[in-house]
Amino acid sequence: MKLIRFDGGRVGVVDAQRVFDITDIVREDPVAWPPTGICRVIRDFDSFRPAIADRIKGGAGVPLDSVRLETPVPWPNKLMAYPVNYHDHAKEMASKGLANVQGYFLKSNSSLAGPSDRVELPALAGREVHHECEIALVIGKEGRQIPPERAMEYVFGYACLLDMTVRGKEERVFRKSYDTFTPVGPWIVTADEVPDPADIGMKLWVNDELRQQANTRDLIVDIPQMVAVASSASTLYPGDLIATGTPAGVGPVRDGDVITIEVEHVGRMSIPVVQGTRGANVVFEKPYEFVRAS
Repeated sequence: MKLIRFDGGRVGVVDAQRVFDITDIVREDPVAWPPTGICRVIRDFDSFRPAIADRIKGGAGVPLDSVRLETPVPWPNKLMAYPVNYHDHAKEMASKGLANVQGYFLKSNSSLAGPSDRVELPALAGREVHHECEIALVIGKEGRQIPPERAMEYVFGYACLLDMTVRGKEERVFRKSYDTFTPVGPWIVTADEVPDPADIGMKLWVNDELRQQANTRDLIVDIPQMVAVASSASTLYPGDLIATGTPAGVGPVRDGDVITIEVEHVGRMSIPVVQGTRGANVVFEKPYEFVRAS
């Protein structure tokens, strides 16, 4: 199934390009604050499946293009990410800080955005903001010290994820945590819809230029190991998001660009880029020149 949030916190599923509102079935309050209810929905989703299937069979629903899609999990307990998780990206960045050496890092939850939002570039003179094409793993149940052979039991589903980054040498978390810097969507595809997590293709375009293309078989730390490593240090909770890392081809985006990401078996979304007026600070006062390794 494709699980969405839409139109001000309502919960739905997408089937055959139609949206079926299941807010009542999952007992969600769209105006609740903080908006953590979707984490409970993810935890209990299997118990709702029969009623959701009946709702779809009933034939009600509205066209997908008539609703505003929102980021699926706006307030996860953790937004985790793995750095340099493809060898080709390590080469282009001249980096030895691979995912199997550095482990995971955290991004600010407030950087999350949805498929109907825009990436807002901060007003940082002399700095480039780069796109990074990734897959989001959505955790479905609580777990700690999860062995790799059981890791997939804890993955509820997958989504497209963009990890936007101010290029520089400052703290990674700071450079990646600006508001709108983590678009996720267009929905969560439940794990049963993805035939082989070790063989998921993904692509990223800026405007009409293909910039990134990879497959999860090329990962340095694969998906089961990502869950195992993360849970060795931190208890994972339903709704937690894990960004899998980006392949080679990262590059700058500018005002007016459109970033399109496509993940096989998951979906596709296009995010416009706009120049903002906020974000300047003393940390980013010095220009930084990104030099791609040869």
